[in-house]
Amino acid sequence: MYMTDLTLGTLELTVLLTVSRLATDAYGFAIRRDIAERTGREHSVGALYTTLQRLQDKGLVTSHATAPLPVRGGRSRRQYKLTATGARSLLDAQRHAESMWAGMGKRVRPRLG
Repeated sequence: MYMTDLTLGTLELTVLLTVSRLATDAYGFAIRRDIAERTGREHSVGALYTTLQRLQDKGLVTSHATAPLPVRGGRSRRQYKLTATGARSLLDAQRHAESMWAGMGKRVRPRLG
C-alpha cells in the first residue's frame, strides 16, 4: 500500500476533493461555490486561495491561466487540476478515515469516560 507522507488539514482535504470532483470546471469561484453548497459554510476568498497555493506547493494540484472568457472585457481564470500525488493523497485520506470508522457500527455511540 502506498502512503503519502503529506498531512492534509480539513480545508485542504475539502478543497482537494472539490478540485477532483469539478475536474475541468475547477476554478476559484466554482470551487468556493461548491464547497459552500456542500458544507453550508462560506470560506473567504483569501482562505481558499491560500489553501490552493499550499496544495500547489505540496504538489497535489497544478494550475494554469485559461484564455480570456469570450465576453466583452472577459478575464482569464486560474484552472486547477489534481496531480497523481494529489489523487494518491485522497485515496490515503479515504483509507485512513475508513480505518478509523471501522468497528463503530451503524450508529455512532462514543464511549464516555
